[in-house]
Amino acid sequence: MKKLLASSCLTMGLFAGISAASAAECGTVTIASMNWQSAEVISNLDKLILNEGYGCQAEITVGDTVPTITSMAEKGQPDIAPEAWVDLLPDVVAKGVEEGRIVKVGSPLPDGGNQGWWIPKYLADKHPDIKTIPDLLKHPELFPNEEDPSKGAVLNGPQGWGGTVVTTQLFKAYDGEKANFTLVDTGSAAGLDGAIAKAYEREKGFAAYYWAPTALLGKYPMVKLEAGVDADAAEWKRCNTVADCPDPKPNAWPVDTIVTLVAKPFSEKAGPEVMSYLEKRSWSNETIGKLMAWMTDNQASGEDGAKHFLKENKEIWTKWVSADAAAKIEAAL
Repeated sequence: MKKLLASSCLTMGLFAGISAASAAECGTVTIASMNWQSAEVISNLDKLILNEGYGCQAEITVGDTVPTITSMAEKGQPDIAPEAWVDLLPDVVAKGVEEGRIVKVGSPLPDGGNQGWWIPKYLADKHPDIKTIPDLLKHPELFPNEEDPSKGAVLNGPQGWGGTVVTTQLFKAYDGEKANFTLVDTGSAAGLDGAIAKAYEREKGFAAYYWAPTALLGKYPMVKLEAGVDADAAEWKRCNTVADCPDPKPNAWPVDTIVTLVAKPFSEKAGPEVMSYLEKRSWSNETIGKLMAWMTDNQASGEDGAKHFLKENKEIWTKWVSADAAAKIEAAL
């Protein structure tokens, strides 16, 4: 019996030693929280899981895409950028990886960032033949302009947005005016959101520029239209993204690549369990969209959103972490 107790104590001591070593390896961690809702909630989710599940001392640092990724690539700080839209700085990211300052660790949003023209799901379900932009333009009567119902309308974003420029160029490329459509300037982000919400709640037909993942699409399910043509990266750069280019061609909107970036020094000291979590941690645009809609409706912070997700989606997040970490996280909620 004494031998059994001694053996049990030794085993427990070893597990405790491994856990303590893991916590010591993880140590202080800086997590970048970008200035948009999905990045805010995922940074708080990482903080909570790393602290409660793996004994880290994680802290959030507020930043934005360009300065954060540049700092990581040049200085190795902060330690983690949970939601990095790397297509904005492809050369900087490539250089940071090549020089061994950062590593790409999975993707929090494997669906990618999706911009384009969207229609409400209730209309897409009723008219399954409308799958592409050319299909849309055959039916101005289904997408009436509120000010002139004899014409169809596409709701555009505010001036100054890259997506607004592209939508304007695509409207020209697809001969929107000849198809009896007008391009509607909604004036601001709030104006665009308000126009979509108003039409959706009345179950009216509309088409609009928008992007995912967003709280609005989490609340109002919409379907993105296909381009009807193959993507042409060179043409996209030459004309679709250039406001004064006179001869835009129809083109497919590229999907933005989103990854988790980790500073190389942290990746080497964090331990395999922490790195495994960061590799596995991902959610669909639909999942994060619904979470952001809940956050918006409840005026919830990123921390509130992270706790709500953990309480309501055990079947998702427990697949990301070890059984021991899952038990600790649940106990902390």
